[in-house]
Amino acid sequence: MVISNKTAGFNYFLLEKFTAGIVLRGTEIKSIRKGEANLKDSFAYIHNGEALVKNMHISPLKNAGIYNHEPERIKKLLLTTREIRKISNKLKDNGITLVPVKIFINEKGLCKMEIALAKGKKQYDKRETIKKRDAEREMKE
Repeated sequence: MVISNKTAGFNYFLLEKFTAGIVLRGTEIKSIRKGEANLKDSFAYIHNGEALVKNMHISPLKNAGIYNHEPERIKKLLLTTREIRKISNKLKDNGITLVPVKIFINEKGLCKMEIALAKGKKQYDKRETIKKRDAEREMKE
């Protein structure tokens, strides 16, 4: 099961990727395993030495009752101290942001998130990406 952020590759140059664990509740992991999550408007940031993800939508489970979760609560990412320090130093550079790229379940059954340090694309860069994608499509046909 892989849930990806398709707009991240279109709107940003992905510079460096990191894999982090996510602190989830029971109903959240069940929804992710069903594929009911969305990374479209989500973003990650560092606050007080912790990596956090905001606006990641995980649909509530239908049969959870009172034990259900909030769809867009802030989730903590599990990274090493060295990785957090490295990311926070890079975020001080102008125009660099931290973007969630994909959520996946690894071979041990744990939910992981791939985040990337990214730099925003200008409009002409986006047009160039569209041209490359169209050219690759024509080559396949």
